[in-house]
Amino acid sequence: MPVESLFEQLEPLLARVAKPIQYVGGELGATVKDWDGAQVRWALMYPDAYEVGLPNQGVQILYEVLNEQDGVLAERTYAVWPDLEKLMREHGIGQFTVDAHRPVGAFDLLGVSFATELGYTNLLTALDLAGIPLLATDRGDDHPVVIAGGHSAFNPEPVADFLDAAVLGDGEEIVLAITEVVREWKAEGRPGGRDELLLRLAAGGGVYVPKFYDVTYRPDGAIAAVAPNRPGVPDTVRKHTVMDLDQWPYPRKPLVPLAETVHERYSVEIFRGCTRGCRFCQAGMITRPVRERSIDTVGAMVAEGLTNSGFTEVGLLSLSSADHSEIGEIAKGLADRYEGTNTSLSLPSTRVDAFNVTLADELSRNGRRSGLTFAPEGGTERMRRVINKMVSEDDLIRTVSTAYGSGWRQVKLYFMCGLPTETDEDVLAIADLAKRVIEAGRKASGRSDIRCTVSIGGFVPKPHTPFQWAAQASHEVVDARLRKLRETVKSDRQFGKAIGLRYHEGKPSMIEGLLSRGDRRVGRVIKAVWDDGGRFDGWGEHFSYARWVACTETALAGEPVDLAWYTTRERDRDEVLPWDHLDSGLDRDWLWDDWQDALDEVELDDCRWTPCFDCGVCPQMGTEIQTGPTGRTLLPLTPV
Repeated sequence: MPVESLFEQLEPLLARVAKPIQYVGGELGATVKDWDGAQVRWALMYPDAYEVGLPNQGVQILYEVLNEQDGVLAERTYAVWPDLEKLMREHGIGQFTVDAHRPVGAFDLLGVSFATELGYTNLLTALDLAGIPLLATDRGDDHPVVIAGGHSAFNPEPVADFLDAAVLGDGEEIVLAITEVVREWKAEGRPGGRDELLLRLAAGGGVYVPKFYDVTYRPDGAIAAVAPNRPGVPDTVRKHTVMDLDQWPYPRKPLVPLAETVHERYSVEIFRGCTRGCRFCQAGMITRPVRERSIDTVGAMVAEGLTNSGFTEVGLLSLSSADHSEIGEIAKGLADRYEGTNTSLSLPSTRVDAFNVTLADELSRNGRRSGLTFAPEGGTERMRRVINKMVSEDDLIRTVSTAYGSGWRQVKLYFMCGLPTETDEDVLAIADLAKRVIEAGRKASGRSDIRCTVSIGGFVPKPHTPFQWAAQASHEVVDARLRKLRETVKSDRQFGKAIGLRYHEGKPSMIEGLLSRGDRRVGRVIKAVWDDGGRFDGWGEHFSYARWVACTETALAGEPVDLAWYTTRERDRDEVLPWDHLDSGLDRDWLWDDWQDALDEVELDDCRWTPCFDCGVCPQMGTEIQTGPTGRTLLPLTPV
């Protein structure tokens, strides 16, 4: 049966909400397919506001990959702001897609991409508005299968009660495999109902179905075991890794937003994965191995993406873009192609030891030199040895001196506070480093209008990293150190006004820590926070630390665990961690040894340039590092 659009009911309400354009749809690049012509229908959700969710690469890629398939339909949905949520509840309007405004509850699958744990409460809002029972155990055959992906899905246990399934790793191939399982099950007449479908998804070891695993606990609160509760379900679930990114040149037709979004550019992922080995970096650990896109594919994607979108900025994205083996050739080739046009190139934050001014000159040939961003992460060389960020202070000063001497006027430095073994002195050293940067910039440029912005975030230990066993610093410790740093910077008359200091308070990091290393018991906390009105917890103006603390105390009353147990407690080697049955490819013993190396301040090299150091990913996952150089160059585009 056709599913009717909800737009006729929604449209009269839009004049009463902020930024109504974000709910209208119809963007350039959007796809609307015939409902009855599809055998499998996906609703893809980024659980945050449209302005944050629309540019998300993961959702855009899956949206395009799925809609290219015959008999498959994919539409997008985002979190609605509280003003529209209130009106939707008053008028009985369900969660809708922005493409055709179809009710999310009518789709076969709801795929949710979690980039951060602070979006969990937004998932509950969407489920409730869609008429989908919050608890997976309460859903029937006619409800969508709710599947989570994204980096936070590497520990989905805090939201396991609300999920039917979760997928680890790259999504391009597995969404197609899931689609075929659903298509076949539906064609057979849905034998065995919802449970049979989930069992088919779980049987291959590539989809995690939480209800098929029982968790038992010890009297002290730690996990005793996580074990399958039915035949045919594997003990562990493995991540997916797409090899040969040249075969997946997406997105080809990027979505062009109607409303203002956080990024408005055509983004090309020039490689995936990172083996630098920064011990705090979950993204680098879980996306191994490194897989580069060729210079030819990057050039073709940029040409097609700009033609299909009209964007005037190209972002060359990865976890460390300047590490691409042909980044110089890519930047020069693209700068040559688009010289004299209004198309500019950009790199995200890059490493000091991978940056050079020749590269930066190419990137800014068609744009203005607004600023450069580097991420030393730690304030002292001792701290950088602990986190394996092998960047020396002299390297930083030499690089920024060259940049300032070549015409740049502002540098942004990113650090973290609350790292393992950190002291007050490690944080106060950030002020000295920023002063040296200003001093070097003034000397190199001969000018006094030099600026350095210092941005600091609170460190949160993440699963599948060497720091997964570490104690998180309390918010009191983090805030005290940041206050001392601010006072130190402001007290310096010579440099204080040239240094901008931006930092996040420690309280949100505590809740992120609870959610990132939590187990299934934390689901009660999330539900209690949502019941109490928690929404958009990643936004400072909506986040309430007091609410989270109160709900944690209430939801975990009678349990031998609390907020501190999940956050500021150090784990020992033998403790069963909530995600131990989810395989990111990294050998657990290797992670533990690297944690001990961190405590001993021992650095580890990048395996791209050195022999293998046995992290486990390549042999266990049947993958390998894929890097150039290929020796090829980008040819000029032929004018039309």
